[in-house]
Amino acid sequence: MSTRPSALMPILSAIGGIATFSVMDAVMKAGSTEVGAFEAMLVRAGWGVALMLPLWWWRGGRLPDAQLLRLHITRGAVGALMAALFFWGLVRTPMATGMALSFIAPLIALFLAALVLKEPVGRRAVEASLLGLAGVGVIALGRINDGTAQHGPALAGVVAILGSAVLYAWNLILQRQQSQLAAPEEVALSQFLFGGLFLLPVAPFVWAAPSSHAVLLIGAGAALAAVSLMMLGWAYARAETQVLVPIEYSAFPWSALMGRLWFGEPLSVPTVAGAVLIVVGCWWGTRGHSPDHVEQTLL
Repeated sequence: MSTRPSALMPILSAIGGIATFSVMDAVMKAGSTEVGAFEAMLVRAGWGVALMLPLWWWRGGRLPDAQLLRLHITRGAVGALMAALFFWGLVRTPMATGMALSFIAPLIALFLAALVLKEPVGRRAVEASLLGLAGVGVIALGRINDGTAQHGPALAGVVAILGSAVLYAWNLILQRQQSQLAAPEEVALSQFLFGGLFLLPVAPFVWAAPSSHAVLLIGAGAALAAVSLMMLGWAYARAETQVLVPIEYSAFPWSALMGRLWFGEPLSVPTVAGAVLIVVGCWWGTRGHSPDHVEQTLL
């Protein structure tokens, strides 16, 4: 069935996907603290395949062609290393700090989109990303000035999250390419399946029987990740990367909230001020988006 969906729907889907992913980050941080980041990723991959395979089959899933299979494999490899580095670093940093460090990714993704996808990078998209980055700067300065820096993250955790951010920028480009060729449930299934396969060689060195609590916790993380992957896949199939990339900054307020509720991490005035800049940046980047940039066909 072909119709003309509202230009706002991909934006709302992306916002929902980012919010869901932020809750998943908190769940996976708790799980990774119990069993370790690599083991948590392996368990999540198993849960994810178990959840998504029946849905993919029920929706008439077919084996991908060679081009799409290469994209699935590439994004699976990038996603596995990206997520493992991020959760390993996140165990060693507050959630808000870890998310702030990761926000170099949208800026990198904007220019990768121009290079790889040949998408034009409009001035509004660059301004929105810089505004969001300014919000992150306000938060970082606040942490330095309030004296919490002396208890800041270990250098290894910072380096891991920055490395993950670079990979995340590439992941956003692969997500756009993948989502134009595959249904959301196939995108989610491929992430769990190939991500898990790339992590399997690590299993003999890190595996230890997790507790039932950790298994259930990571299972909840897998369910949240599945929902988020499908929402983001749907959005990236219908809107340009430059339109959706500024929305990545909306993860910070969610991460700050989850850090406060789940781990008791304080929420300071600079954090709130930075979050306002981030939200304004998201609004500025998506304001006035033309429906002509949105795909015409619903799944």
